[in-house]
Amino acid sequence: MKRYEAMVIIKPDMNKEELDRTVSSMQDAITKNGGKVESCQKWARRQLAYSIKKHREGDYYLLDFEAEPKSITAVENVYKLNESILRAMITVKE
Repeated sequence: MKRYEAMVIIKPDMNKEELDRTVSSMQDAITKNGGKVESCQKWARRQLAYSIKKHREGDYYLLDFEAEPKSITAVENVYKLNESILRAMITVKE
């Protein structure tokens, strides 16, 4: 398994319950595809350089995880289908 890092921007207008549900669904997408989440950290709410889906701010989360390279596409697809996630980027951690 390789180590990966995911930077995710979530909608800022969600309540605590919706936010917890979104974060757990991000982690579930990794574990259901055979990965293991090392850590999930909330960075901050930051202003975006341009509006994404009519939002000018977003909550940034950083996930460190291990997964098989073939499962990354499935995780990315789950992130794209989640309407609470504005943007997500997964990179290989060296």
